[in-house]
Amino acid sequence: MKAVRYVARFFAMGAVMLWFLLRYLVGRMGTLRHPRGTSRDKAVARLRGRLMRQMFSTLGATFVKLGQVMSTRPDLFPPETIDELRQLQDRLPPFPGARSRRTIEEDLGQPVDQVFSEFDDVPVAAASVAQVHRARLKSGEEVAVKVLRPDVRRKVQRDAVILNVFARMLAWHPRLRLSDPVGHIAEFEHGIIEQTDLQNEVHNYQRFARDFAGFPGVRFPRVHEQLCGQRVMTMEFVRGTKLDALPAGGDHRELAHRLEQVMFKMCFENGFLHADLHPGNMVVAEGDGALVIFDVGLVKDLSGDIFAQFVDFSRCLAMGGAHDFRMHLQRFHKYIGDVDWEGMERDINAFLTAVRAKNTGQLEIGGMFNELYALARRYQVRPMPEVVLVMVGIVTSEGIGKQLNPQGNLFQALTTFLMPLIIKKGLMPGAAPPAATPGVPGSASAPQAV
Repeated sequence: MKAVRYVARFFAMGAVMLWFLLRYLVGRMGTLRHPRGTSRDKAVARLRGRLMRQMFSTLGATFVKLGQVMSTRPDLFPPETIDELRQLQDRLPPFPGARSRRTIEEDLGQPVDQVFSEFDDVPVAAASVAQVHRARLKSGEEVAVKVLRPDVRRKVQRDAVILNVFARMLAWHPRLRLSDPVGHIAEFEHGIIEQTDLQNEVHNYQRFARDFAGFPGVRFPRVHEQLCGQRVMTMEFVRGTKLDALPAGGDHRELAHRLEQVMFKMCFENGFLHADLHPGNMVVAEGDGALVIFDVGLVKDLSGDIFAQFVDFSRCLAMGGAHDFRMHLQRFHKYIGDVDWEGMERDINAFLTAVRAKNTGQLEIGGMFNELYALARRYQVRPMPEVVLVMVGIVTSEGIGKQLNPQGNLFQALTTFLMPLIIKKGLMPGAAPPAATPGVPGSASAPQAV
């Protein structure tokens, strides 16, 4: 029966994908009205993103999550595709409250009424992997109870097997193989399966709480460990205002600065990154005004070499030449086959000239990274995923920060934060690059050809 279900799901997914492929081919004909070049390329990228978004929504929770992960990979997709994928909302129809009660009783070994004095059957939020109910403990404390969707782990594992088949089929195409679809599906599978065991999220909350102990104005919800299991997590219920719902026109400069420091601390001090840090996962708490961060199921534990890579990248950007950038790419990133390094140096030189002609107020990190990613795709150079996560995190922080404080400059703030760490670690510009760490991806001193 398991094989039959897999085959049925495979053909159902194939039919949906074929339908959207036909729509894509028809849409491509419509893009012919655009002149050749950038205008047509943007129209095609936008069409591709829109149809992918609709297809993922049709295919269900696993694919909604896949689309969200893809929306954080500007090294693989152009900005127009990314913008469409970002519209995927992490909201699905809720499952019945009675099913949540049954899961809670199975995991905690007690009737719901013995654990909670109140339990709302209608969830306050329903996402692709779990939903959240408001409840109240016998002590009177208000809590949020997160409950996994029924059979979500089995469904994710089933869809991952089928996705792996599709990824291997895509890898037959030489151009598509450059994006390593098999490797990315494996990474995605690992990440989403980790989220189907809520004990992992409990441990992530504990780690973030330790990392930010004593950090003023920032906290993570307190978890009630004795009321947690593989499919259930009970934590403090936080009332407040999400960052994207703050009133316009207010003075949010201090909050923007606080958020910057949180991102920098995660990336460069703690090496433990919240990989889904968007405005919906942060609230300004009622009462103390603290920035409360939650939904920490998706994280990335960064190796020590990530800091060295980003510092070297910053050195190249601030004062290096095109040849320095070439050496950085050869040392820290993967590339496919024979690369026209001389042509790349010419394009990098033009990029650096344009960037350095702007004053700090005109610089936008997001746009700058997009140009670099486009250049890398053109020459078939692929940044290491961990570095991309750091850059995406910083770009996300910049975007939120500009909503809170349009006059802020994240590039300047990043430089101010990094300089003491650079001096402390002996990584000042002009110093010898850090030694390679055996067995750590991206740390080899030789170019990494694929």
